[in-house]
Amino acid sequence: DRAALEKQISDLSAVAQKSPQDAEAQYRVALASSYLGEVALELHDKHQAQHAAEAGIKAAERAIAINGKNAEYYRVLGTLCGQMVPANLLFALSYGKRARDSINKALELDPKSAQAYLARGVGNYYLPDAMGGGPPVAIPDFRKAVKLEPGSAEAYLWLGLALRKQQHNADARQAF
Repeated sequence: DRAALEKQISDLSAVAQKSPQDAEAQYRVALASSYLGEVALELHDKHQAQHAAEAGIKAAERAIAINGKNAEYYRVLGTLCGQMVPANLLFALSYGKRARDSINKALELDPKSAQAYLARGVGNYYLPDAMGGGPPVAIPDFRKAVKLEPGSAEAYLWLGLALRKQQHNADARQAF
């Protein structure tokens, strides 16, 4: 429901503007923006995806400036930077590197973050094989996310998608 997400981002942004030193308020704007960016990408609306990612990146950067020791802030920044790549391929190199660096920082700060492993796996899943990505690189991250958070339906879903793409259909069905 894009309209509901847009309204939520507007409401969260108003709260964040009133509390510019509240890292969690900034993070909530970034997280909601990442959801909107993901929805827009799925609906092939690159303009809205880019707009949502740009707004989210600014909020995530503010959260990190306030509290640079929170792994989740780096994870969401990495996710948003990753969303910039399909939204506008001109940004592929710079935002791709920022996405990878942010996710790696999240894992450095919290090596037990299932969400960070999942985010790195998704990034690698979409990264072309010729550039060092693809399902074979993503599967270990998805497996690690499942191990760290066995109840994560999202981790099992991505593991299943990657296994299916590798023609490991029985294993993919088990993950699904």
